[in-house]
Amino acid sequence: MTDDGKDDAQYPEKGISLDEKDSRRLISTSIHQKTRRRSEQFKWIVFLVLSFLILVHIGYNSFSLLPHKPCSLTAETQEWDTNQVTFDNYSLILRGQRIFLHSGEFHTFRLPVVDLWPDILQKFKAAGMNAVSLYTHMGIINPSRGVQDFDDWRALKPFYEACMAAGIWVVLRPGAYINAETSAGGIAHWATSEVAGTLRTEAADWRDAWKGYILAIIEESAPYQINHGGPIIAIQLDNEYEQWLGGEYFEDLKEVYHHSDIVVPLTYNDPAPRRNFINGTGAVDLYGLDSYPQRFDCSNPFVWTPIVLTYHQYHMEVNPSQPWYIPEFQAGAFDAWGPGAPSYPPCAVLTGPEFMSVFNLQLWASNAKLINYYMLYGGTSWGAIPFPVYTSYDYGAAIDEQRVLNTKYDELKLQGFFIRSTPDFYKTDWVGDTSTGLISTSSPDVFVTFLRNPDTEAGFYILRHNDSSSTVPKTFEISVDTKEGKLDLPQLAPAITLGGRQSKLIVTNYAFGSSKLLYSTAQVFFGGVIDGRDVLFLYGDSSQDHEASLQFTGTPNPLRLQSAMINIKPGKNSLISFLPGIQGLVTVYDSDTQLVLFADRNTAVTFWAPMLTAPAETEFANFWSFGTNESILVGGPYLVRTASITGTSLALTGDLKDEVRLIVIAPKGVRSISWNGYVVSDLMPSEGSVYVGYVRPSLHAEEISVPKLEGWKFKDSLPEISSEYDDSSWVVANHTTSNIPWKPYYGDGRILYGCDYGFCENIVLWRGHFTATGEEKSANLSINGGGAFAATVWLNDVFLDTAYGNCSNNLNVIEETDDVFVFPDGSLNVGGNNVITVVQDNMGLDETEGTEPDVSKGPRGIRGFRLNDGAFGEWKVQGKVGGYTNFPDKTRSVFNEGGLYGERAGWHLPGYDISSWASRELVEGLPDSAAGVGFFVTTFKLNIAKGYDVPISFVFTEPLGQPYRVYLFVNGWMMGKRVGNLGPQAKFPVHEGILDYRGENTVAVALWAMEENVPVHPDLELVIDGVFDGGVGEIEVNNPAYVPRSVY
Repeated sequence: MTDDGKDDAQYPEKGISLDEKDSRRLISTSIHQKTRRRSEQFKWIVFLVLSFLILVHIGYNSFSLLPHKPCSLTAETQEWDTNQVTFDNYSLILRGQRIFLHSGEFHTFRLPVVDLWPDILQKFKAAGMNAVSLYTHMGIINPSRGVQDFDDWRALKPFYEACMAAGIWVVLRPGAYINAETSAGGIAHWATSEVAGTLRTEAADWRDAWKGYILAIIEESAPYQINHGGPIIAIQLDNEYEQWLGGEYFEDLKEVYHHSDIVVPLTYNDPAPRRNFINGTGAVDLYGLDSYPQRFDCSNPFVWTPIVLTYHQYHMEVNPSQPWYIPEFQAGAFDAWGPGAPSYPPCAVLTGPEFMSVFNLQLWASNAKLINYYMLYGGTSWGAIPFPVYTSYDYGAAIDEQRVLNTKYDELKLQGFFIRSTPDFYKTDWVGDTSTGLISTSSPDVFVTFLRNPDTEAGFYILRHNDSSSTVPKTFEISVDTKEGKLDLPQLAPAITLGGRQSKLIVTNYAFGSSKLLYSTAQVFFGGVIDGRDVLFLYGDSSQDHEASLQFTGTPNPLRLQSAMINIKPGKNSLISFLPGIQGLVTVYDSDTQLVLFADRNTAVTFWAPMLTAPAETEFANFWSFGTNESILVGGPYLVRTASITGTSLALTGDLKDEVRLIVIAPKGVRSISWNGYVVSDLMPSEGSVYVGYVRPSLHAEEISVPKLEGWKFKDSLPEISSEYDDSSWVVANHTTSNIPWKPYYGDGRILYGCDYGFCENIVLWRGHFTATGEEKSANLSINGGGAFAATVWLNDVFLDTAYGNCSNNLNVIEETDDVFVFPDGSLNVGGNNVITVVQDNMGLDETEGTEPDVSKGPRGIRGFRLNDGAFGEWKVQGKVGGYTNFPDKTRSVFNEGGLYGERAGWHLPGYDISSWASRELVEGLPDSAAGVGFFVTTFKLNIAKGYDVPISFVFTEPLGQPYRVYLFVNGWMMGKRVGNLGPQAKFPVHEGILDYRGENTVAVALWAMEENVPVHPDLELVIDGVFDGGVGEIEVNNPAYVPRSVY
């Protein structure tokens, strides 16, 4: 990732715009890397062929390829082992059928409830998407050397099966490095300390580290490839990387895949236009480029960066014989720690519907036919997963952290159904744009790109403002090519209007069923066949003029109402003018062979086009255009998940937020419609296969409530500062060498890095012993915990101070401190044992930076220690029980717990007996406003009826600024880290499956007060974020209860 303009050193970013310079930050930031390649063959004259081979031979891969005649990739030239996945220079071809890969990113590890995965996938499908991109996380699946764990939410098989059920193709991205704003970029923490060689290179011990994990991924995934009837169509190698640095590493990865049961193509995603892995060492089968053009400054959500102008040019220079693939295109933004960070709602604005209209369509204009939007659902970076971000990974995505659909989803759905409805768009030539002079409009302020299908001559004119950030509407005319010749548009309306920050797509020679739309300045939502009739659904802004021209066919059905806002001029191709002011759905033409509809945009987004379920025995039954091409139109509900017809009955499933008017366009043989199993009783069939009725939630939002969090029990969780505390069972920190390349600043040669002792995650405690002579006045400690960390220091039981790292919206990132801690008078035990106790928060390990793969080997811990007089004796260290090799909670994983005494003792787990604890409300904070750590635990019951999806959050309501940290455990899961003095996160969503919606729940708050005599008053409450009648069915709860632990 690079930084742009005033965002320099603020935002470690995921991809790099084509017009940006490459830059890199220090180890406190993150970048997003990826990798893959594919060899090219060209039918050039002999001289050019020889020149090309020489360049490949010497490993030089940064030359420009001249545009050439596109050629298909045949079975004889491909390097993977199935003909069920091929491609040419236009698009991906699955089982012989051309597709537009329209995908979204989803990380199952950020939603650790397996029964909710179908919810996300069904929402992908409901928006017209056909694929998902999946990162898997080495650090979670492979917590220690030789251990591969695919149990419970780490499993891949239930995800693949859910994809099959939803009809969603899978591009698998297992890393080992994934970046993804995760600690060490997803590399297993054990590898960051146990591997001596450089990470992400051909180093033998690095290969030994990742090979077991990749082989396990292969074993789990190979049976689910497309050649076995599964959804997997491609696998990405590693993640955003440099070929000169990782070419041999990629060859190692390829060797493992090629000597396995994997037969699908291997892909790569370049973080910038650097031509990595197209040819030469490590080259992949299909190259792709990531792009995050809007960057990541969510604090200025209305400030746009310029649109990227060179996508198509770059593609034609570097890999013109392949389809244009964008493995990650910006669909949100991450947010960093700190009081200047705005949290995620502004990120959703920054990359909102206007951004999607302009930037997504600009990507279409570059002729991209494989696009993955990062993220479509972000989820939660719970436990120790995140770096350098906080717990929420909402990302401002179209499906928010609580799985709720927002206005971005509306725009995604409009775009998704256009693509699904338009197979002619899957194969287009880039004809020209305004910059070439080959196509233009009457306004110099409007930019147009022309794509054309070479077989059908369907035309696609993609229009935007020349100044892509312009908020000023523009009117214009345009001359377009049609099968009736060149036409000047509009023909009836006074002008075409392009709203501020808006793009439009004018279609010509557009096929829907057997009918042809000569042109339309209105947008296409749906084109297809329903019950043997050709159906076209157009839409547009109600404040603008629109028009279309098509040949009406068939015998018209009588219309009861003719809108005064529509003018029709009959002819061979009738001209239809849609006047400003149209609201709602209107029927333009209704015959026995055609149905033409128009709606304003606000109405169009309430419609869905669910595919009709194919017979179960159909191969790839749930995949659009493979199992079925049949669908219907449904308007009104919040979400339509499925549709099926049995006899004369249409069964719909989905979610309702409110009572809505249900409009269904379906086969005329339908006599009854059910919604979630209940018959729509007031259904009113009308002519033309249009059915109208009402559907209502069984319960209203006000009928569902959550309890107040009260009745808290309290116990001190820092016995380590007591003179009587016995640390004999702790690990002796006596290493003098380390594979972590960042060496100590000072000390006596001992290495005090947590990962070297198996303690990489969350809070780690250190105890340094020394015998005092009376001359000791202070201790100098250099502490490294990552951006926004903190470490509190005690001498014996006396609080000394807290060292604060920092982050302010990714500015002024401080990941380590160097402080002198002065000993107060009377705090020393002269002549006896004294202990410096350090409670240190580990904020995660850095992601790879540029040319420094080993930056992920983070020196989290104490990088320097000394007394002003004398020397330390023994140092002890303690993190989670068992470290990463023997941690007890296998269900919640290595990333869940840290080293606080209460965590080690299991106080956060359901069923721990707290009856003897003191009663103390959380809002009271620690007794006497002391600095320290205490556990607050309470239980509460929920009784939420089945059949409802009710998002719930834990919200801290007190103002930002109090010097405390909270680890929030819900039924044993560490679902949030609240940093009261930095923020910004105060709201922590927790899903059903972690919460028991019909039973008792345990919430534990580990409160770390970082100053003494400073009041700390965390105020926590439960909040309902929505009530949706529907959902995905039974959600299993898997929250293992407390089991006595012998080692604290």
